[in-house]
Amino acid sequence: MTRLLGVDYPIVQGGMQWVGLAELASAVSNAGGLGILTALTQPTPEDLAREIQRCRGMTDRPFGVNLTMLPAVTPPPYERYLDVIIDSGITIVETAGNSPRAFVERMKAHGIRILHKCTSVRHALSAERAGWTSSASTASNAPAIRGRTTFPAWC
Repeated sequence: MTRLLGVDYPIVQGGMQWVGLAELASAVSNAGGLGILTALTQPTPEDLAREIQRCRGMTDRPFGVNLTMLPAVTPPPYERYLDVIIDSGITIVETAGNSPRAFVERMKAHGIRILHKCTSVRHALSAERAGWTSSASTASNAPAIRGRTTFPAWC
């Protein structure tokens, strides 16, 4: 995993709403892990582009962007956020929530490695069959991502 992501340690920060900003992502990346910016913390795709540039100014190490896709009456413009991710040259995207199946081929065509956050072995196997690069487990107490059969927190 460290070679695949270009990091020193097999530590992925994971996207976190409201705190997944350039300061945190760059600190994790500078410490040898994989920092993650949270796309939907930014009010618009244009704001995400600015946050990606801010993060690049704080680290020369790899970092990724989280794109969480949750059910909504009026969903965010996921395609526009993905446009920014691709146009900014991001090579690692962490997905969570609903299946990003509609975006996988587009991300792969641009050389993006896809890490999908899973809450169960069943979900991880499904992600593997769908062609994601990797899946990550999340603790059963993760506030945003819940499943009926979840992994316990690992120490």
